[in-house]
Amino acid sequence: MTELSFSCTDVRADPYAAGPTLIFRLRITAAAPDRVHALALRCQIRIEPARRRYEPAEADRLGDLFGDRSRWGHTLHPLQFAHASLVVPGFTGHTETDLAVPCTYDMDISSARYLRALDDGEVPLLLLFSGTAFTGEGGFRAEPVPWDREAAFRMPVRVWREMIEQHFPGCGWIRLDRGTMDALLEYRSRNALPSWEETVRALLRSADPPVATPSPGAGGIAP
Repeated sequence: MTELSFSCTDVRADPYAAGPTLIFRLRITAAAPDRVHALALRCQIRIEPARRRYEPAEADRLGDLFGDRSRWGHTLHPLQFAHASLVVPGFTGHTETDLAVPCTYDMDISSARYLRALDDGEVPLLLLFSGTAFTGEGGFRAEPVPWDREAAFRMPVRVWREMIEQHFPGCGWIRLDRGTMDALLEYRSRNALPSWEETVRALLRSADPPVATPSPGAGGIAP
């Protein structure tokens, strides 16, 4: 069986993709001298939050995912980030190829909330590989890519932010069910609000009780 190993050497945001997409640069090495005719590859990418440090502000924003910081020794479990696949052309010895990974900015997704909470530094990722290798000299055989093939990689947070800014400049994105969306539309129409942003701002203002101010002649104490 052909022994394959994987490493990730770089990542960048795809400026031409229709949606948020990261391009991971993979290096694949075949230990045996046999030629690899093609490689049908699947990749699962996980975030491993226990492998980095967090500033206090970041920790506060991660409370909904991992709870109070005192419990992080038990709650910092890996987060599913993405699945992707590609077909690698034939090579002998080693090759490099790009893996395109579509991403989401849906704040209902744990990985998106995690990434949004980070200010700087790196995101600890683990790429897990599987698939089928088509190999052989003077013949042709199909071999499974073992499930234990993996590669650790630390993605700069700035790359994620660049990708999101390309598609959602200065904005965020949330998903609402149809009933909630209809209620928001009715509220916006009833109040003649010019935009969705102003609609949400109006609701936020109405949710916060006004601060009481002292009345004249009341000795500085509001009634």
